[in-house]
Amino acid sequence: MGDYRRIADRIADDIASGRLKPGQRLPPQRAFARRRGIASSTAGRVYGELVRRGLVVGEVGRGTFVRAAPEGPTGQGLVEPGAADAPVNLELSYPSAPGQPELLAPVLAPLLRPDVLAEALLPAAATGTASAREAAATLLATPGWRPAPDRLLFTGNARQAIAAVLASLVRPGGRVGVEQLTYPLVKEIAARLGIILVPLAGDAAGLLPEAVAAAHRSAPLSALYVQPTLHNPTSLTTTRPRLLQLARLVHDLNLPVVEDRIWSFLHEPGDPLAAHAPALTHVVDGLSKRVAPGLTVGFLVVPPHRAGAVAGAVRSGGWGAGRFALEAAVRWIGEGTVARLVAAKRADAARRQKILAEELAGFAVRSDPCAYFAWWELPDPWRADTFTAAAAAHGIAVTPGPAFAVAPGHTPDAVRLGLASAPEPDLRRALRTLARVAARRGGDRTGP
Repeated sequence: MGDYRRIADRIADDIASGRLKPGQRLPPQRAFARRRGIASSTAGRVYGELVRRGLVVGEVGRGTFVRAAPEGPTGQGLVEPGAADAPVNLELSYPSAPGQPELLAPVLAPLLRPDVLAEALLPAAATGTASAREAAATLLATPGWRPAPDRLLFTGNARQAIAAVLASLVRPGGRVGVEQLTYPLVKEIAARLGIILVPLAGDAAGLLPEAVAAAHRSAPLSALYVQPTLHNPTSLTTTRPRLLQLARLVHDLNLPVVEDRIWSFLHEPGDPLAAHAPALTHVVDGLSKRVAPGLTVGFLVVPPHRAGAVAGAVRSGGWGAGRFALEAAVRWIGEGTVARLVAAKRADAARRQKILAEELAGFAVRSDPCAYFAWWELPDPWRADTFTAAAAAHGIAVTPGPAFAVAPGHTPDAVRLGLASAPEPDLRRALRTLARVAARRGGDRTGP
């Protein structure tokens, strides 16, 4: 018997004896390997063996959780094996409209002509092309705001745009204010750049200006990262009065802002924070949600005096957009393809929200009627990790609330449900299954 199987046997004994509890997260494989003095590849085989035995469930990017459980008072384990339905991923949020490939393909056809393709395969600067800047300015415009084309920069995607702006604004060890729950990849970007994230309180109207001011007084903030429109994960949209308050505050503090508007296309048109604080706000957006993640472009609208510094960060980080993707974006925007996809995805999100409301009626679910995700505050006695493991045991991937928490001590007992990627029948089935799981173990369906 291989060494990895003997190690797996010991872990299995810990699970059987209760030393490892149902839903408990195992260490990351590298940490497990270091602790045991074994190779990372051996740790991978141990975890694979535990999955094969049905003792644990693994979720890409989230961890490995104990699945097996002793019998409870009702004769049922906390994490029970689910039916053999096809897996449903409610972590992803990449919407795709019906007929999307058929809409996109004709616009790409001219790019495949040899003479056009030769131009499209040339390198692209961070400033893109004149046609790309005009197209992006038109796409991002709101009723009271249209970015000047000469303030547009381009990256491979919106994540790279966030990284480039933060790298240009914040030195290692610098502090960036963020909402208490924030986009998980911002946490990863900050860790790679050596940036300290400072969680800031909010309420139903949005981020609290007094929380920003207090954090800045405590130790100066280098920047502020916010998602004022359809905040991920809660789908909250900041009210206009609160947005104006924040604009006045950042002006008084001379505090740079990174405004993430990646989901704003689903919402009723509203002016961004950049419309009220243009000299300080860097707007991040992109095509990954409007169109598709596989051929996308990230947009950056920067204050005039910041264009050179941000463009330098894009170049040094290798975060520039591909010329082919830029040319495709110009055509998709100019010929109305993006507008048609946006309209279709707004209708699709509304249908999926209706399914959510029907299947999780009575639970404490927060979501905007036009959003592609929802924030589910779990009923007692569920915790985010155990519920995530229970969902995985039924073939359903959800994102545990702690993935969004900035402060380690504040881990909400909630999960985020991504509604965009699963086919509608699979979405309904998955939500119905999750409702049964939560109700069976959670008791009162009204939540905490």
